Amino acid sequence: MEPNVADSAKTQVNGVSRRDFIKFCTGVAASMGLSASFVPEIAAAVTSPQRPPVIWLSGQECTGCVESLLRTDHPTIDNLIFDLISLEYSETLNAGSGHQAEHHRAMSIEANKGKFILVVDGAIPVKDGGVYCQIAGKPVLDILNETAPQAAAVIAIGSCAAWGGVAAASPNPTGATPVHEILKDKGIPVVNIPGCPPNPYNFLTTVIHYLTFNKLPALDDKMRPKFAYSRRIHENCERRPHFDAGRFAEEFGDEGHRQGYCLYKLGCKGPETFNNCSTVHFGGVSSTGCWPVATGAPCFGCSEENVGFSSPLFAKAKVTSPTPPFAFNDAVPGQKGGAKNFAYGVAGAAIGATAVALVKKDGKKE
Repeated sequence: MEPNVADSAKTQVNGVSRRDFIKFCTGVAASMGLSASFVPEIAAAVTSPQRPPVIWLSGQECTGCVESLLRTDHPTIDNLIFDLISLEYSETLNAGSGHQAEHHRAMSIEANKGKFILVVDGAIPVKDGGVYCQIAGKPVLDILNETAPQAAAVIAIGSCAAWGGVAAASPNPTGATPVHEILKDKGIPVVNIPGCPPNPYNFLTTVIHYLTFNKLPALDDKMRPKFAYSRRIHENCERRPHFDAGRFAEEFGDEGHRQGYCLYKLGCKGPETFNNCSTVHFGGVSSTGCWPVATGAPCFGCSEENVGFSSPLFAKAKVTSPTPPFAFNDAVPGQKGGAKNFAYGVAGAAIGATAVALVKKDGKKE
């Protein structure tokens, strides 16, 4: 018997098989820390014909955040802006320009008061009235102050919008300021999605959470979504076993570097950077080359307020959890004095009672 047309239609969602669509929704639920019981709600929100309007403003930025978003593959950028959200204004992606684009922005804000999501990338200069960054002859500072109170939610995407980033680095001649600092006296909630650029899925998952539950996800004390920024990169890094074993690259290109050893001594900021880079890779790629550490480059700490653009590039990171779990073996194959090198590598970090199975000179366990 031939399948019913209606049943057949149910197996496709925007050209995606039902199986793949459910897998996507399940992955989104997992990334939010939700059980599979929420998958139907997420699916309903994603396929709803009611798409939230989005106004995207750009301050002092490099367009890297938008470029990162353009390279998502689930959903693709066209699926995002045509099926999931209604992108009303974005300087980078506008179909129109000049007076036409600015007129449409004003019309959309007026028509969607209290309903649209305001996304801001880039720092906001405040010195000299904000004249150092203008849109259509008007300081972006003024545009932000006028637009944010009318939005349902404000998302600061990228480290420039979240912390000030490169533009706010000393001596900060333009008075570059993060979005939440501009809006703090107005009582407007802001979600920070830091990174340079941030993983686009951290942004997309935040939007989908809002679509599903009509509220923002749980945030930490720095206004970052906990589902993405609750754990240090160091905790789930694929090079963590080398750190625990005391195997470190001493310089770029040496034998340890070629063997994929820990990059701590080369200035990796993973031990003090909260992000999910090591578990949720850019573009959905899970193989080598999808994030800096996988390519042999130390984590820069770009998503951390006082790390990426504040601390020296090759300075050793602060390590607050230096010891491995108690399942760690006392001997490291092919590496002499691994535990000793490990202790040296963390530059005297307090090991104390949490140190495990360190090898004494006589070969006995301590």
